Amino acid sequence: MLNHARLNQSLLALAALSLPLAASAQQEKTMSEVKVNAAADVPFKADKVSSPKLTQPLIDTTQTISVIRKEVLQEQAASSLVEALQNTPGITLQLGENGNTSAGDTFQMRGFSAQSSIFVDGIRDLGAVTRDVFNIEQIEVSKGPAGADIGRGAAAGYINLSSKLPQRENAVSGTIGYNSGEKARATADLNRIIGDNAAFRLNAMAEDGGLMGRKVIDKQRHAIAPSLAFGLGTPTRVYIYSQHVRSEGTPDGGIPAIGIQGFNPIFTGADAAATMAIARSAPRVGREAYYGYGSDHEKMDADMATVKIEHELGAKTTLTNVTRYGRSSIDRILTGINAITPTGGANTATWTIARTRQSVLQENKILANITNVVSEFAAAGLQHTVSAGLEFMSEEQTGLGRTGLGTTTGANLYAPNPNDVLAAYNPVLSGQATIGKTTTAAVYAFDTIKLSDQWQVNGGLRSEHYSAETLQAPAVGATVAAPRVTKSDNLNSMKAGILYKPADNGSIYLSYATSYLPPGGNNFTLAADNANSNANAALDPQKTTNLELGTKWDVIEKQLALTAALYRTDNKNEFTLQDATTNDVSQLGKRRVQGIELGAVGQITRNWSIIAGLATMDTRILQGTTLNNAVGAATRWSPDFTATLWTSYKWNDALSFGGGVRHTSEQKRVVDPGANMATQNTPAIPAYTVADAMASFKVSRNVSLQLNVYNLFDKFYVGTLNNGGSRATVGAPRSAQLTANFLF
Repeated sequence: MLNHARLNQSLLALAALSLPLAASAQQEKTMSEVKVNAAADVPFKADKVSSPKLTQPLIDTTQTISVIRKEVLQEQAASSLVEALQNTPGITLQLGENGNTSAGDTFQMRGFSAQSSIFVDGIRDLGAVTRDVFNIEQIEVSKGPAGADIGRGAAAGYINLSSKLPQRENAVSGTIGYNSGEKARATADLNRIIGDNAAFRLNAMAEDGGLMGRKVIDKQRHAIAPSLAFGLGTPTRVYIYSQHVRSEGTPDGGIPAIGIQGFNPIFTGADAAATMAIARSAPRVGREAYYGYGSDHEKMDADMATVKIEHELGAKTTLTNVTRYGRSSIDRILTGINAITPTGGANTATWTIARTRQSVLQENKILANITNVVSEFAAAGLQHTVSAGLEFMSEEQTGLGRTGLGTTTGANLYAPNPNDVLAAYNPVLSGQATIGKTTTAAVYAFDTIKLSDQWQVNGGLRSEHYSAETLQAPAVGATVAAPRVTKSDNLNSMKAGILYKPADNGSIYLSYATSYLPPGGNNFTLAADNANSNANAALDPQKTTNLELGTKWDVIEKQLALTAALYRTDNKNEFTLQDATTNDVSQLGKRRVQGIELGAVGQITRNWSIIAGLATMDTRILQGTTLNNAVGAATRWSPDFTATLWTSYKWNDALSFGGGVRHTSEQKRVVDPGANMATQNTPAIPAYTVADAMASFKVSRNVSLQLNVYNLFDKFYVGTLNNGGSRATVGAPRSAQLTANFLF
């Protein structure tokens, strides 16, 4: 396992690699000194997204899209995708089902699951992995149904990570940081011109240590992302790049929710009422409490290799082809926690909590090829910008069962001991496996038509054929009723919009979009056609529609982008009921999510930058049954109001300071308005507001020191709660990180 000594070796290797390039960069003084572009002038503001499917500037795109640039991430010293997404409202994290703990990046957006809608350079990124941002140029969050853009399962929208690629300049940058969670982290970004039209770039990262507020959760990560580019500045450009991430450490199963507002465990027996009263007033467990065993571990690997070719067929026509192979795997044994046993009655110091062993042994693979053409031309007296293409994709997920995880004993509620004896620990494969495969072939076309200087319309269609298969291999000595289940169908998604420009720097738009989620579309798991679940292969795809009215303005000499949108999203064909006699299923469920979203990003003055947003979210079940919550119920983990703000000010050439605030209103776990709260556990995650601060001092031309203080007022808050209401992860206490930033 990695340790601080190995991390130091990694840091020395990164430093050694950077020295010759740094020296060369100092000597050659390339065009980076005089290069002028929008990103350099307005560090937080992006004018376009990286996808060729969205051809118009953001101000003329009829959809809510938030872009988080690398400059924001650097100021916040953010290292993970989850940390980065704190800069956009309407996204919440999930912990898992009852005693089980979710793996990797797991979250909802605008009331719908979104962990299967993460893309890297326009290609779906699979796997239960925690994503790092060391190799990310910008993060593009597109909200609302996006089936026309990305295909199946896009009810909430999607998140696209735009990779760092070689550029025509010599540059070396990097960071070395250490925080109060005793975590050390280093990154390096090296770009080197090769000849007249080629360049090489290398991004690397290494980190080792604990989590702030959870030092017992030790993790080590290292990654490397090399890339080559040929033909830069010519009509034909070729990019060859890959990314390789390795991570291992101790997984976190969370802590009991006892002491958290609303905690209400259900006990039985003669003294149940008195015991429940004691539990409701019992203190919280310590932040550092760890309920696992020494054998708990988590190892994640992720690799991807990409070839991207861009060729200009003419002055206003560009052909792009991208081919990728990706593979990720996770091997995890984790101890979860569940029911509290009030051993000893009123003396909570003697209470225990049940521990359950969990195993995740999963591999994901993807092979994809996308060909896209963007062309601008005039036809019938109108100006057209067309983006059209073909997509072919093969995705596979294999999950293996494991036995011999050990015989657990209850842990002391307030003083758990990771050295407790775990009997019969001998993990071996059980022979049980679930293999899910999905192949997709799609064709799409989008057109933006300029009717006049003030009016334009756009529309797009995507037609895709998918074929899904789930193969279940039984454990040794067991049988499975339906070992192989298949499903294939055609999905046709669309989007359309009309845009009016009252001024060159502003727009008003109305848009409509659809998406479809077939059974097994998010998790590669199909079930037999009599199954009582959303995975039932006999079900029709769920259909999501979105209507959005919005306006966008670039103000203060187009340095600050302001956005506002009203949206209404309807999801129908939700699984609601199974007839116990006939085994027929019903899809009567309909859900609505609607609200307002506001945003601001850019510069208020030359030295004052800001990225901010707020979102309201009203979720309701319009049609349903008790199986899918009653009519009038809300959606779990969907707060009515979220807001985020980060702002920084450059005081002079040497000193900068900044800070931010994040607010999330109550997130309901119990959403049925008719539920008897006396029989429910923790009903919701309480609302919280957290503030952060930053100060940066430029020591020399090439080196600056940056101090980040998180949770400035030491607010206690719950980050996630499990679906059963008994287990939580809490936000980190006040903590700090010191980072040295290097730029040559």
